[in-house]
Amino acid sequence: MKFGGTSVGETDCIGRVADIVESHRSAGDEVAVVVSACSGVTDQIIAVTDEVMASKEQPRIETFLSTIRERHLRLLNAVAPDHAREVAAVIDDRLTRLQNILTAVHTLKELTPRSRDYVISFGERLSAPIVCAALKQRGIPSVVLDGVEAGIVTTANHGDARALPVSEERIRARVAPLLADSVPVIMGFMGATEQGVVTTLGRSGSDYSAAVIGAGIDADEIWIWTDVDGVMTSDPRIIKDARVLHDISYLEVMELSFFGAKVLHPRSIEPAMQKNIPIRVKNSFRPDVPGTLVLRDKHQEKRVVKALALIEKVALVNINGAQMVGRPGVAKTIFSALAEREVNVMMISQGSSEANISLIIDESHLEAAIAALTPIAKQGIVREVTYDRDVAAVAVVGAGMAGSPGTGGRIFSALGHAGINVMMISQGSSEVNVSFVVKGGDGKRALQVLHDEFRLSENSDD
Repeated sequence: MKFGGTSVGETDCIGRVADIVESHRSAGDEVAVVVSACSGVTDQIIAVTDEVMASKEQPRIETFLSTIRERHLRLLNAVAPDHAREVAAVIDDRLTRLQNILTAVHTLKELTPRSRDYVISFGERLSAPIVCAALKQRGIPSVVLDGVEAGIVTTANHGDARALPVSEERIRARVAPLLADSVPVIMGFMGATEQGVVTTLGRSGSDYSAAVIGAGIDADEIWIWTDVDGVMTSDPRIIKDARVLHDISYLEVMELSFFGAKVLHPRSIEPAMQKNIPIRVKNSFRPDVPGTLVLRDKHQEKRVVKALALIEKVALVNINGAQMVGRPGVAKTIFSALAEREVNVMMISQGSSEANISLIIDESHLEAAIAALTPIAKQGIVREVTYDRDVAAVAVVGAGMAGSPGTGGRIFSALGHAGINVMMISQGSSEVNVSFVVKGGDGKRALQVLHDEFRLSENSDD
């Protein structure tokens, strides 16, 4: 069971976590728990770290640490008074270490990716001991482990590391033996390289931690506890009548998460898929709601489109030139140049003439992308590179689209009737996802048009 930041952010939230774990232990289930930092803490740590790097004067590190300490000790004293003194000493020790490294960063004016990972892992280092103590307060034996102690071994790609296959063996050796007699509480979001250097798994990486742990202990299910009722047909902040899906396939939810649906970290699907472990997404604030079950096989239903996702703050890059036609290695040259600048390409579309390649990238990567592509244009490999910041990408997801004629026609006819112009289309060979690009101001309206067109707010076809 993974509990996100909002699920451990306040006293009553941690109480509900303890209730959930206690009820499952009482029912005879073996439970491993993965926790995120308390809501907002990692963002605060990142902000103060950036301030420390930029400030010429002595930054207010002590004020920040005092605020963080007060919040965590308030939670601790409320949920685990019998263990408060012991755990408070652990929290104080960790805050002293955080203060020391922030002071060193300010003095040296240097923050390596390795140091940054260590710093931003402290949110989980503070929350996990409190959750562990809350379980002990209920009489549930519990032990706290960081991601390294639990056995998560990763690549050295700081800030966005991936778990290595050796993790499974180590987790089985370190975590599985604890389950019979206790509840291990594991700090999410972090692991370590083979050399023991701390890494982080990317934002929302605690989902990924939970999936890696679940695969390592051969869990029957992986439960992701969050603050929504499950995976929804679309973003409820945009689509007011969005509906919770009863179930969804690994492939479908992976597409949704990649395209901005924030319920699951995209990589959290991979370990579960490899071991065929169902993932259940539930609301810790409403634990009686069934949630969404993520399975290998798609649920057989009449509805061909299952959900929609929208990505804003992206940019469209067009690469044109007759010189590209029939010229081997052009795509390699383009994508190698982008990779060297660490530009992540979300979508690709190429005309059959080979004279045009269109890309969708994160808007924050646009300057790097133009810098990477300009020398290629100067070499004559392409004629021109143009871009448009004012765009949004929409993903239409559903395993039922594979082999269902007419779905694309319905999508683009509905958009045409609504007066929405499509600037670019991309479809993968799996046929689970049709993605397209529209003007930024049309993104939310496109989402609503298609949600209505495919009647996704209705339960009748489930």
